[in-house]
Amino acid sequence: MIDPRVSPPDAVALAAPRAPGLLFIVSAPSGAGKTSLLAALRQRDPGLRLSVSYTTRAPRCGERDGEHYHFVTRERFEQMLERGEFLESALVHGNYYGTGERWVLDQMAAGADIVLEIDWQGAAQVRRRLPASIGIFVLPPSFAALAARLRARAQDAPAVIEARLEAAREEISHVGEFDYAIINDEFDRAVDDLWAVVRAARLRTTNQSATLDCICSG
Repeated sequence: MIDPRVSPPDAVALAAPRAPGLLFIVSAPSGAGKTSLLAALRQRDPGLRLSVSYTTRAPRCGERDGEHYHFVTRERFEQMLERGEFLESALVHGNYYGTGERWVLDQMAAGADIVLEIDWQGAAQVRRRLPASIGIFVLPPSFAALAARLRARAQDAPAVIEARLEAAREEISHVGEFDYAIINDEFDRAVDDLWAVVRAARLRTTNQSATLDCICSG
């Protein structure tokens, strides 16, 4: 018989204070499918919080300010840049992109796990600032498949697509700078792989120190 006065191990773990949240960086060339993968990942774990980046590019069809991006003028972005308000920033395809630093740090301090959907340049900046961040690079099954996906989207002019393909070659060359590489060939399997990385990171002893201390001291 279980003594109701004694808390089971699970109750001890649940009562333990959380360590600071984890920071996951997910990068990929345009068309590799990272946005769809992250949407599926967050359906599995609604507690994961996606940082909304700032950008100077115009919204695409269906994009909403504050949900997909914070759409700002070039002047405002440059003012924020001068004030040091970005955790990372980059000029991509003629437009600025950046991650607001204060929101990310505050959320992590409160124990939330954050996902940054940024390019390899931004990822390198974040790793210099926050070396414990976990880098994940999403790859297409082949370069030919990536080209087919970009053309099938019919969102950009042919010249823009060619520019994106040229940029993709450069982006893919930086895959070795990341901790994990996920090939998005079969979508469901790629989601499983992404979820496995998140779960494994949370199980590191360094990320469970408060829980382990409670268990060991009990």
